[in-house]
Amino acid sequence: MNSDFIKLQIDKLKEDIREHNHRYYVLDDPLISDGEYDQLLRKLEALEKTYPEYKSSDSPTQRVGALPSTEFGTIEHRIPMLSLANAMDESDLIAFYNRTVKDLPQASHIDWVAEPKIDGLGVEVVYENGVLVHGSTRGDGYVGEDITHNLKT
Repeated sequence: MNSDFIKLQIDKLKEDIREHNHRYYVLDDPLISDGEYDQLLRKLEALEKTYPEYKSSDSPTQRVGALPSTEFGTIEHRIPMLSLANAMDESDLIAFYNRTVKDLPQASHIDWVAEPKIDGLGVEVVYENGVLVHGSTRGDGYVGEDITHNLKT
């Protein structure tokens, strides 16, 4: 295939996915289903794998979630909130576990639970001595929106 065509195709997918991320995470007004979004993301991942010279650090495939909204305060996660990146079967879960343990050696001492995806919000809830300290959304994986008041409600 023509390399200019591939680059244009990848750039268009990145642009479309960013727009869908903005509509979903910021505007709370998605235009497509989660399944359609996942198809776009998998297509981009496949192209970047086949043509790694066009993969960039700003690609939607290199992000978890989205930037936190400015409407809420923010909280920095003590430990990054990682994503399974749409694990579809046991081998995907094992690959996620292996990546996590490689990047976070203490992860081998964690009890793991995996459940089928239910559309909703990934949150970190922090308790100290049995008392809720704060809660936050996943955000970009490193900083999330402070939703402590919402959780208390």
